[in-house]
Amino acid sequence: MKPTRFIVAFLAFMVVQLVATQVWAKEDAKPNFVFIAIDDMNDWVGYMGGHSQTSTPNLDELASQGTAFMNAHSVAPGCSPSRNALLYGVEPYNSGLYPFYDHDIHKSLSQKYTSLPRFLKENGYETYGAGKIHHGPQYGEQEWSEYFVSDNVAKRFAEGKGFTDGNSKKSSFRPVTNPLEEMTDHQVASYGIEVIQREHQKPYFVAIGLVKPHLPFDCPVEFYDALPEKIESPEILASDLNDIGREANSMRRAGDDKKFSGNNKWEEVRRNYLACISWVDYNVGRIIDAVESGPEADNTVVILWSDHGYHMGEKKTFRKFTLWEEASRVPFIIDDRRFSQKGTGKPVEQAVTLINVYRTIAELAELDAPEYVDGVSLVPQLRDPNAPVSIPAISSWGRGNYTVRTEDWRYIRYFDGAEELYDHRQDSNEWHNLASSEDHQDTLMELAALLPEQEAPTVEEFLAYWSIYGADKKRLKAAAEAAKENGTAKDKEDKKKAKKAARKNARKQAAQNT
Repeated sequence: MKPTRFIVAFLAFMVVQLVATQVWAKEDAKPNFVFIAIDDMNDWVGYMGGHSQTSTPNLDELASQGTAFMNAHSVAPGCSPSRNALLYGVEPYNSGLYPFYDHDIHKSLSQKYTSLPRFLKENGYETYGAGKIHHGPQYGEQEWSEYFVSDNVAKRFAEGKGFTDGNSKKSSFRPVTNPLEEMTDHQVASYGIEVIQREHQKPYFVAIGLVKPHLPFDCPVEFYDALPEKIESPEILASDLNDIGREANSMRRAGDDKKFSGNNKWEEVRRNYLACISWVDYNVGRIIDAVESGPEADNTVVILWSDHGYHMGEKKTFRKFTLWEEASRVPFIIDDRRFSQKGTGKPVEQAVTLINVYRTIAELAELDAPEYVDGVSLVPQLRDPNAPVSIPAISSWGRGNYTVRTEDWRYIRYFDGAEELYDHRQDSNEWHNLASSEDHQDTLMELAALLPEQEAPTVEEFLAYWSIYGADKKRLKAAAEAAKENGTAKDKEDKKKAKKAARKNARKQAAQNT
């Protein structure tokens, strides 16, 4: 063979091998993850049926394509404990992280646990983040290859629409006239879209934290104006609270309910909440469109979740922080686009909590999760919606306060021994507590047996004392008062300044990382 022909043949062979290698690598590639975290969204979503006037076409379409967990629940009804459980993979009764904590706690948690983004980064993934993922600014390179921090643009409110009581920045229920591009969630979604559309040399995990519908309920005015003139109230029973105990009552934000009821503001509160949900749905649609048109469309898993639910007047309460259905049930969708097709999604009716997210992602990435991680993989349910989930769906709010949810029942036991039992086949509003009914004692005992037999002591470092409930409430609040009187508690204003400085430093660090 002449040298020239040999070279040509050799080059042709190498091209074939290169193409074959690329094809093999593509087929054997680990999936990418688009991880969409939503703040404070309850079941007022179209496919979940929580409110008849909601408009969520993009969430509904995602649910119709992927696996929608119709009976999904938060691990805890508050941002801090919920996100700590999901991202570090540990139940509160095993970690001791029952209430809220100052943001500095993540430094010590990172020494004890491996967070989900860090776990993926240490196993070959490029990890990108934006918006609210952890509770508190966590932008360090230990977890993230890049982290985007949005610009804070002053809001311009629509005249004559909504209201504010002026007590705090959060007490605002007003649409804004800013261009969409100036809004935080739009900026965060745009960064996620840019990451999705890149050409990546490694598998990637992009966490996109949308902060709405968290307070304040301020969003672009066009979503506010698109709602009907009359906003329907959820079903509310006047005597609903007659059969609950002291601890359950203490969890309610009764002051908010009285304020909104007395000033006839509930309808406006609900209008702005629904508008914020539509605004979130708009940004979810933008992200999903980017996935579908991106270079890795057929090798991407979309995971969407909300950190907990929200009361909008049910049981005469506002916000979260209870163990009832409204504060517990959340949107949770997994769309493994390697297998799914439009309109072929199958819902899972079994009760699950978000503690299962860590192990599910680990299995999808063909990785072994750390041994300490709680929960189970939900990959079997992605393949067969009727595959049994092997662990109960347990939520907690304060040490000693637990609820377990099944397909048909909710059981609650408080630290003081008070109990509640609701039959969701006949009482989806949880109006009638059956715990004292002789006819339901077998069911009550069966569900009570699923609750944890042991519980970790509450972690007291960096504790936010306002959020303490359960067995430690009296002791820890007394200790906080004593510390304050002795001058060892931080001055409130100094604490605010310290937090502001920490956020400023975190933003600088994030800018340097990117």
